Amino acid sequence: MKILLTGATGFIGQALSIELLNQGFNLTVALRKKNNLFSDNVNQVVVGNLSSNTDWGQILEKVDCVVHLAGKAHVIDKSKESILDEFKKINTDLTLSLAKQSAESGVKRLVFLSSIGVNGNQNNKPFTEDDIPNPQEPYAISKYEAEQGLSKISKKSGLEVVIIRPPLVYGPNAPGNFGRLICWAKSKFLFPLPLGSIHNQRSLVAIDNLVDFIITCIVHKDASNEIFLISDNQDISTTQLLRKVAKAAKKKVFLLPIPVKLMVFMASILGRSEDATRLFSSLQVDSSKAKKILDWHPKITIDEQLTKIR
Repeated sequence: MKILLTGATGFIGQALSIELLNQGFNLTVALRKKNNLFSDNVNQVVVGNLSSNTDWGQILEKVDCVVHLAGKAHVIDKSKESILDEFKKINTDLTLSLAKQSAESGVKRLVFLSSIGVNGNQNNKPFTEDDIPNPQEPYAISKYEAEQGLSKISKKSGLEVVIIRPPLVYGPNAPGNFGRLICWAKSKFLFPLPLGSIHNQRSLVAIDNLVDFIITCIVHKDASNEIFLISDNQDISTTQLLRKVAKAAKKKVFLLPIPVKLMVFMASILGRSEDATRLFSSLQVDSSKAKKILDWHPKITIDEQLTKIR
């Protein structure tokens, strides 16, 4: 199969490109500029800065499946009039332009990496694909609007669309909060953290598991026009995660048992309520649909993935 991959230089994209090559796929990656991240077996196509005006015409010739990972996760300039509009330019408008051109070029399937944020920021019972979407933040809203647009394009054109909403993705070289956690674990001195009494439950997905699932969605006939929520099937608390990361780094960690209510109060005073939600609330997903329809199961555990982080 010939695959076109966007977002190939990102954390997920790099891991996916390696595995696609290992499994014998014909891989083309769309890049802003050529780089040395990829072997000679990868066809690099320079498209410049991605936008809804990007012409995908010749790039899509004879492509069987597009895997669309490219997206905007952060808006640096908070003074912009509409932060949502900034997210939508890439996460929504670019996605729908690529999908329309894919359909016109005869591409059979498009796999879109969305976000569990489309379901919401927290829950009292695991999210499922049947839940009413409840995106709270501009990033998640832009992803949800892309999902809605993709559904319309699919129904009109016949393009098969697969939507994946992963929770936090972790592994070697992970960005964001997990990356900062790894830096903390690798430091010479592990300073105590006030996170020893958090009893939430959060679903995670290892990069190895997500890559395996994306490839399943590329090839499995029953993935067509479906939405999937996936995880490692081992929900853990923030406190447990910190201890596991420290153990994998062969470090001793001291976590202060500060009451969560006090930390939430302090976070709100400091204007860090969103960070508090991620640290202290529960967010679980039910991945039984992927198991039932695609016979997919996680290939690696949390502890096994963490041992790969050096």
